[in-house]
Amino acid sequence: MIKSFEDLEVFQRAYKISLEIHKLSMDFPKREQYGLADQVRRASKSICANIAEGYGKQHHSKAEFKRYLVMAIGSSDEMRVWLRYCLDLSLIEEDTWSRWRDEYQEISKMLQGIYRRWE
Repeated sequence: MIKSFEDLEVFQRAYKISLEIHKLSMDFPKREQYGLADQVRRASKSICANIAEGYGKQHHSKAEFKRYLVMAIGSSDEMRVWLRYCLDLSLIEEDTWSRWRDEYQEISKMLQGIYRRWE
């Protein structure tokens, strides 16, 4: 039974990977701390925040929750772009990139599924 946004598997997965990304990005070179590192931290956290904020508003408006889901989907897809930059700039290893890319693809699919099913 889902009592809060924290009960949603998609939130749990998005939060877990966001923590991983935050921790690893803190070791990016200083020249990237206010650029790419900051961007990946903000984009990964925005997925979690949009799920939470939308879930909180869904009691008043189902359409509002769906709007926040769309923003979370967009941020999840955006993360795949930032991760490609991290890979191509040699900031992350290919196995990390592959694992994170696949996880964000799955998070996007899960969010799209919730969007389609939510009444």
